[in-house]
Amino acid sequence: MGIPDPQRSSETQQSRRGGHRRPRRAAATRRSFTATWKALDDLAASGARVSVRVDDLDSGATLLAGDDHETLPVAGLGIVPLLIETAAAFEEGRLDRLEIIDRERLPRVAVAGVWQHLLAPALPLADLAVLASATGDALAANALLGRVGLDAVRARLEELGLDQTALLDGFRNERGPDDAPHVAVGTAREFASLFASLVNTQTVSPGVSAQVSEWLSLNVDLTLVASATGLDPFAHEDDAHGLLFVNKTGRGDGIRSEAGVLAGPRAGVAYALLVAFDDLSIAHRLRAHDAFRTLGVELMEYVY
Repeated sequence: MGIPDPQRSSETQQSRRGGHRRPRRAAATRRSFTATWKALDDLAASGARVSVRVDDLDSGATLLAGDDHETLPVAGLGIVPLLIETAAAFEEGRLDRLEIIDRERLPRVAVAGVWQHLLAPALPLADLAVLASATGDALAANALLGRVGLDAVRARLEELGLDQTALLDGFRNERGPDDAPHVAVGTAREFASLFASLVNTQTVSPGVSAQVSEWLSLNVDLTLVASATGLDPFAHEDDAHGLLFVNKTGRGDGIRSEAGVLAGPRAGVAYALLVAFDDLSIAHRLRAHDAFRTLGVELMEYVY
């Protein structure tokens, strides 16, 4: 990552020889994000595929971009378009927030979440949206998907102009040859844009944007980019130091993704970082995590 454009032809030749092509970056403004570029360079050199985008919320200027057009698997980050369609269905009256969903009627899935461990065998749709947002609950997400429908989510993404983002399937314990290879795919460019649209109340309607942002503000996974914020993962809606933070992460075998909005006293950013890597060891995984945390530190320096 960080190879200047004049070397584009040599990068292409390296790719054709089977080498690892490092994502090309756009010119950064105000900050160079030097440490982030180095961390992402190291990831790319190890064979990972990396897509990153950071935009200034006020000016819309692109602060950081590297292969932000490349479509990568995003795992649980794909819950975000599902939440958007769910909130729209609530607002339009197509779904009742208090409709009760019986867990026993759903296929078992144990990849993530807490509903499978709760005593309550049935919950209303609005509570399932909270579980899916806050904990990435796979069973809750599948329940929402079963009610809104995959076609409706795809139509909503098309309406929003997100051509390279797709929710492909629900969560499964195992994926067979007849199943979609991933839960969801997307690009850093589109996810950064989507989060900016949410916090600016421009996604579907102000009410839908506010509802989805509120759900996502409950996310307890602050271990990647968000680890640099120092926020309480269980209560970060009203930060005493003036930070506004909304995010969603995705995790799977060889997949780490995060998108969100971070705003402080000086500035605000919408960001997305997607990484697909060979999850061969803890060292490979930690290298990916370090890149997210490095980005978080430099984002904090920018907004605060």
